[in-house]
Amino acid sequence: MTIRALFWDIGGVLLTNGWDREQRADVIRRFGLDVTEFTERHKLAVPELELGRMTLDEYLSQTVFYAPRDFTREAFRTAMEAESQPHEDALALARDLSQRHRCYSLNNEGADLNDCRIRTYGLHDVLLGFFTSCYLGVMKPNPAIYRLGLSLANVRPDEAVMIDDRAQNVEAARSVGMQAVQYVSAAQLQEELAALGVI
Repeated sequence: MTIRALFWDIGGVLLTNGWDREQRADVIRRFGLDVTEFTERHKLAVPELELGRMTLDEYLSQTVFYAPRDFTREAFRTAMEAESQPHEDALALARDLSQRHRCYSLNNEGADLNDCRIRTYGLHDVLLGFFTSCYLGVMKPNPAIYRLGLSLANVRPDEAVMIDDRAQNVEAARSVGMQAVQYVSAAQLQEELAALGVI
C-alpha cells in the first residue's frame, strides 16, 4: 500500500476547535449572553454558516445582534477568533510530513473563520489545498465530502489517510475506503502513521 495523500482535520487536530461548544461557552459567558437563547439560534444558523450559505456577519446578525448590544460586532468577532490556538506538536508533525506527502485539509467550518485560521497559523505552508465544507457545500460525516476530497486530490481511497479527532468522522472516512486515524495526541498520531508506513 502506497499512501499518496494525507487529509487533515483542522479544528481538534492542527488547531483547537474554532467555534465548537467549549469556545462558544467561553465567549457567551464573557459577553453576558443568554446561553439557552444563543444555543437555539446557533443550532438553526450554524449549518448554513458551515455549508457556505451564510457569512459570519449574517450568522452574528441571527445569533447575537438581533437585539441592541453594549458591545460591537468587531469585539465579538475578535473574541471568537482569539479562541483558536495551535496544537504545536501536531502542526510540527504535519509540516514534516508535508515534505514527503501531499497534505490537504478536510474540515467543517464557515469561510470567514476558516480563512482567518489559515492565515493566522500559516497553514498555506503545510497544506496544498483546503477542502472545507463551506467551499464544497457538504459536511463531514457525510461520505460525499470524503469522495469529493479524494476526487479533488486525484487519489484513490486506499492511497489516502484521513486524520480527525472525532470517531464518527474517522468511521465515515473508512466507509469510503480511506485509511483513517483518530487523533488523540501528536505522539499517538506519529505512532499510528508509522504503522501505516507513512513515516
